[in-house]
Amino acid sequence: MNQPLAYVHPGAKIAKNVVVEPFTTISNNVEIGEGTWVGSNVTIMEGARIGKNCFIYPGSVISGNPQDLKFEGEDSICEIGDNTTIRECVTINRGTNDRGSTRIGKNCLIMAYSHIAHDCFVGDYCIFSNNSTLAGHITVGDYVILSGFVAVHQFCQIGSHSFIAGGSLVRKDVPPYVKAAREPLSYVGINSVGLRRRGFDSKKVHEIQNIYRILYQKKHNNTQAMGIIQAELNATPERDEIIQFIDNSQRGIMKGYFQKN
Repeated sequence: MNQPLAYVHPGAKIAKNVVVEPFTTISNNVEIGEGTWVGSNVTIMEGARIGKNCFIYPGSVISGNPQDLKFEGEDSICEIGDNTTIRECVTINRGTNDRGSTRIGKNCLIMAYSHIAHDCFVGDYCIFSNNSTLAGHITVGDYVILSGFVAVHQFCQIGSHSFIAGGSLVRKDVPPYVKAAREPLSYVGINSVGLRRRGFDSKKVHEIQNIYRILYQKKHNNTQAMGIIQAELNATPERDEIIQFIDNSQRGIMKGYFQKN
């Protein structure tokens, strides 16, 4: 149901039961799935692909042009998964030639005034608290929580099930399953509370703790720690995910709280 004071371009593909409130603008080449609510004073620009049952609150700008001087107007998109909520004044830019899209997964909550730049890939069930900021080309796994005022450097990776404390500056990659805090950003333990809430049993939590004790608390360098983890700990999906994440890190992973940065 479109309000008469909203503008919806004739070329936009809007499901029949989408609600568009007054003073909202929806451009050409936009697709919005069933059951989505778009609040007043929202701007949805070309290339937006918004899923089902999303909530987009007033003042948000979705699929704006990248804030990248190399951008030359190439075709790209901005994807938002089903059941995701975008709160007030959030800005999400579409992609560039690098990845071709910016992607937000399903069942995410992006709180007010957050910014997600071009070519970011965000997984499912993520929560970004107020004023969280992702620079370009960032990859975020599933079930990641960013507290308020977290700022992430371009090209960083944040592993699944990790938690980053409020006001943190993320300059290095953050491995899966951990808590990150302090300045410079450091490992301060595994995200045991979050893991238990998501059904990880005590044995699995203990297994993940053992991996990070070797990596961060035994005073090994990363190469030594990875060798010990692979040689002495049984292969499991979580162990292998951590190893793969560290092996593939381009910026290097954050340090432990008593390691030199």
